[in-house]
Amino acid sequence: MPDHARSDDPAVQKQLDRLATLSPGRDTLGLERIAALLDRLGNPQRALPPVFHVAGTNGKGSTCAFLRAAIEAAGLSAHVYTSPHLVRFNERIRIAGKLVEDAVLAELLEMVLDQAEGIDPSFFEATTAAAFLAFSRTPADASIIEVGLGGRLDATNVIERPLVCGIAHLGIDHEAFLGSDIVGIAAEKAGIAKRGRPLVTQSYPNPVGQSIARIAEQNGAEWLPRGRDWRGAPYRGQLHYRDHETVLRLPLPALPGPHQADNALLAIAMLRHQRALDVPEAALRAAMGWADWPARLQKLEPGPLTDILPPETEIWLDGGHNVLAAGALAAHFADQEGIRLIMGMLSNKDPEGFLSALPQVRSATFIPIDNHAHHPPDKLAEIARKLGVAAHTAPTISAALDELVSENVQPERPLVITGSLYLAGDVLRLNNSLPE
Repeated sequence: MPDHARSDDPAVQKQLDRLATLSPGRDTLGLERIAALLDRLGNPQRALPPVFHVAGTNGKGSTCAFLRAAIEAAGLSAHVYTSPHLVRFNERIRIAGKLVEDAVLAELLEMVLDQAEGIDPSFFEATTAAAFLAFSRTPADASIIEVGLGGRLDATNVIERPLVCGIAHLGIDHEAFLGSDIVGIAAEKAGIAKRGRPLVTQSYPNPVGQSIARIAEQNGAEWLPRGRDWRGAPYRGQLHYRDHETVLRLPLPALPGPHQADNALLAIAMLRHQRALDVPEAALRAAMGWADWPARLQKLEPGPLTDILPPETEIWLDGGHNVLAAGALAAHFADQEGIRLIMGMLSNKDPEGFLSALPQVRSATFIPIDNHAHHPPDKLAEIARKLGVAAHTAPTISAALDELVSENVQPERPLVITGSLYLAGDVLRLNNSLPE
């Protein structure tokens, strides 16, 4: 579905306007359209540098960030395709380490959309084709490709021979497309597995693990689950990793949140179970500090938005929007007696499940998400009050912050802005904290 992307560059905006008209409100999963579009473009997906293909409900973006950091720390270069963007559409396509420039982006989108007539690709399919076209034209040592939604029928799954595939943590999200059966969701994610290629995953309870094993076997992939073929955990201030050939003791990830250790370990395991790239231990050590993934438990720096509150106030931004993400927030703030929340959430998400997984919340202000179908703030407030949370509403993020100032809130209690990556993007834009 369209992301209502905007650009200050007229040439890019012209193509974004064309992109926004694609299959409005009708996105359906499947590989037929993307395959037809790529065929018209000369099948650029077959000319990519070695591909790290990453699926999962939560953590796949952070895993991609650790992969990129490690590869670059080894002195190598990587193309990266992730979604959605936070502020600028350019964030989705990183060519050999740098965000795609406006002139190149406009050209790529124009080439793709000029070939799309009669195919009716979705927004994401056209974007994926543009990324693959960009990556095929520029040399690099690796490609890091994040699955958009699901796996088996995701547009990125036209990649025929990935170097290695990975699956991060699994949960329920995008129910309209994937349903609410976690075993079925696992099977869809495992659909990225390819014959003769390793599929590296986290550890999952049965029957989820059995579902992944079944799909991996059907696809002829080598399934390498955590706890059997590799192990790892944070212990005494270090990140410990072990497989059949390697024992590592690395620094803990600098990215906030205990869940980032799991994402880092998955990236390490993916790198250790391939032979095309030489990524030494020193590069893995550096990656623990280098990895950057905005709006995922990001402590906001001073800016126009944060300056509304007293300077001693901790303001955290997290684009989490499902129960798994709420659990990660709860773990990060486990030692806090209480936190304040500013939250907006899309209408296809589960606000009651999200709030129930955050017992530390004492008060919350709910706001709308501009240009997207969202839960009305008053309905969110009603849900929060039933859970014992003092709830308010505000028309904008700035108004919500102004309200906190007027109430003389305690600055020692952290403020968390969460519920949607689209809201997170608005916050970064208003605070002049653009992802680079």
